[in-house]
Amino acid sequence: MSSPVRRRRIAIARALAALVLAAAVLSAAGLMLGARAVPAGDVLRALGAGVLNPGALSSEAQAASAPSAETAVILGSRLPRTLLALLAGAAMGLGGALVQSVTRNPLADTGALGINAGAAFSAVVAISLLGVTSATGYVWFALAGALAAGLIVVLAGGGTRGADPVPLVLAGVALSAVLSGIGEGLALVDPQSFDRLRAWMTGSLSAADPSAVPVAAAGLAAGSALTLLAARHLDALSLGGDVAVSLGAPVRRTRLLCIAAVTVLAGSATAAVGVLVFLGLMAPHAARRIAGPSQRGVLLLSTAIGPCILLAADIAGRCLLPGELPAGVVVAFIGAPVLVGLARRRKAAAL
Repeated sequence: MSSPVRRRRIAIARALAALVLAAAVLSAAGLMLGARAVPAGDVLRALGAGVLNPGALSSEAQAASAPSAETAVILGSRLPRTLLALLAGAAMGLGGALVQSVTRNPLADTGALGINAGAAFSAVVAISLLGVTSATGYVWFALAGALAAGLIVVLAGGGTRGADPVPLVLAGVALSAVLSGIGEGLALVDPQSFDRLRAWMTGSLSAADPSAVPVAAAGLAAGSALTLLAARHLDALSLGGDVAVSLGAPVRRTRLLCIAAVTVLAGSATAAVGVLVFLGLMAPHAARRIAGPSQRGVLLLSTAIGPCILLAADIAGRCLLPGELPAGVVVAFIGAPVLVGLARRRKAAAL
């Protein structure tokens, strides 16, 4: 193995270890910090109670045993939102890296394929027209809408015959505009639906529903499995379709696998925590500074960077202001300047 490649792999391994440690520290901080700080000892006792009695926070158990306020806060609110931040952050980071790799566009994120808009539109329809009132209900509608949007974009972009990046992005942008317009119109006509969706549309983790954790976990697992099937050919694909074909890479199959992975990843994350903008844009760029041109290294580091960004944004939103600022808004505050800076760079047109 050549020395530069070995040094790059060592740098990726060290960065990954540091990111895992950072995610662990941020997770611990997320459990302790908030409107009411909870000491580390109380957090450990609450987690121990949850491990020994997983059903401690069910309504029946609460009525029977009346858990302490700290235990209720940790297990009922902060633990689910921390788990969702880890899972959704990893999914959005990996999904953003895949979108940028497939489209060869460093300004692309999961919204470019209309997936976020499909999830939001389905959630609005479920609440406004079907009368779904619980987060548990519209999470599944949002996931189905994201998957349907991904399928429509693939078919409109050429189907299995092409999966060319330009038609895919154009189809995704057009679908996103149409669905966003209709969904926002329905939400404004029905103020009750708008109130229910307000936190979800801003990517807030404050209303984290424990029932959404399995959705996010299953989506991350399925999306990661699809990514593994395509990852070996992404370095060749980054050189362009014609070059990749000459190197023997299955271009169409790789692109379709990546699109399927992005749809599952972004769809499950959006369904679980709401619409997160710019997270899938920032994580791959931070990863690329360490991994360089290695697409597999970028995917791996993006998966670890995403949770760190989302956890930090959630903690900042809780602690910086008297009220609580949604994590998605904090991420957008950071991501908007990043997008402007990338757009001003001379090499922002392609990877």
